[in-house]
Amino acid sequence: MKHTDIKTLYAETKEYVGKEVTVCGWVRTSRDSKAIAFIEINDGTAFKNMQLIADKDKISEELLKKAMPVGTAVKATGKFVESDKNGCEVQLKGIEIFGECPADYPLQKKRHTLEFLRSIPHLRVRTRYFEAVFAVRDALSHAIHDYFRKNGYKYVHAPIITGSDCEGAGELFRVTTQPWNAEYKTEDEYNAEDFFGKKAGLTVSAQLEGEMAAMGLGRIYTFGPTFRAEHSNTTRHAAEFWQIEPEVCFADIDDIIEIAEDFIKSIIRDTMNACPDEMEFFNQWVDKGVIEKLNGVLNSDFGRITYTEAVEVLKKSGREFKYPVEWGSDLQTEHEKYLTEEYYKKPLFVVDYPADIKAFYMKQNKDGKTVAATDLLVPGIGEIIGCSEREADMDKLVAAMKKRGMNVDGYTEYLDTRKFGSVPHSGFGLGFDRMLMYITGVGNIRDTLLFPRTVGTL
Repeated sequence: MKHTDIKTLYAETKEYVGKEVTVCGWVRTSRDSKAIAFIEINDGTAFKNMQLIADKDKISEELLKKAMPVGTAVKATGKFVESDKNGCEVQLKGIEIFGECPADYPLQKKRHTLEFLRSIPHLRVRTRYFEAVFAVRDALSHAIHDYFRKNGYKYVHAPIITGSDCEGAGELFRVTTQPWNAEYKTEDEYNAEDFFGKKAGLTVSAQLEGEMAAMGLGRIYTFGPTFRAEHSNTTRHAAEFWQIEPEVCFADIDDIIEIAEDFIKSIIRDTMNACPDEMEFFNQWVDKGVIEKLNGVLNSDFGRITYTEAVEVLKKSGREFKYPVEWGSDLQTEHEKYLTEEYYKKPLFVVDYPADIKAFYMKQNKDGKTVAATDLLVPGIGEIIGCSEREADMDKLVAAMKKRGMNVDGYTEYLDTRKFGSVPHSGFGLGFDRMLMYITGVGNIRDTLLFPRTVGTL
């Protein structure tokens, strides 16, 4: 049907002033007076609502009574005029109701708790909070694709169903067509009768497939859903989440660190520029100071220290951490926040982690104890990117796999990339939903996903 998006009316106000326009949307607020009714609608194209002014001499009160309840879907036609208070508004000539909204509509109040809104994910997108979240999510997605496209990366689609768990964590969701009561003598016999003839699961990472693609395409990235069957109910964990994983051939650890810093700054800058109204909303109502925090990231030269140096700083801090710090233990969020928020006061790359706490595919350093791996830590959240140069030496890679008790025969294709023309290459992984949390200040990953999947919730 012919109508004009609210976003267009705000962007091109002078083109429409004085003309008759038709707008569609859902009623967000309304108020009544003796002679005039005020209705604000939103169609999803703009963060700002459009106000409709209804003169009761021109629009019947009976029709207005049906049109004014919050949640009602309407089509409105009228004269588009400038307004001192709202910038612009529509003086109603006629209004049509697409869908009435009864009194049990759960979003009657202006403010609801996030916990309550999580119980109605199918409706919460109609609130300003989630309008803003998903507008920024969209802008961040575009910023990521734009960055890689302008820098010569090819976007590849890795499989979601996989035969490997990538990092050996064993936290896969099983994919099967077998009936629940199937009886087999052994697991191998069970798997042999399954759809793929072997054990299959949902991917925890596209990295291994990404490495293989990069070995012919040079510079690639994946951006898709990944899955972890972790029994975790923290605010930062979800069973289904989105991940960005670039792989770059002929690049060592220093190269990928430089790329990661440029990438983070670029996507933050582009997202903030694309969503000024939404960012002001988050700055005012969700995380006061989030814009200042992000500008601090944009204006900082990221620091760089070794893991060993980080441990020394933490041990000399005089702080009593919940998790004691010793060389060989993984850094916890409390350690990462101390380093970035109190000691260095800026984003920080921590490099050269102990090999025993990192994945098998990371390049082994000459000291025999550490690997060419780095985590990017940022103020306010801690780790945001996991990054490494990959081990290009087949013998060293196989030895690392065997040390971890991995089935080397299950990685034949992956090992072929080291057997046939191996090259230095590096990559990183960024959790998209966590990045969205960082940019918006949203405190729970469940509030960044349209329909969050967490343990016990489907």
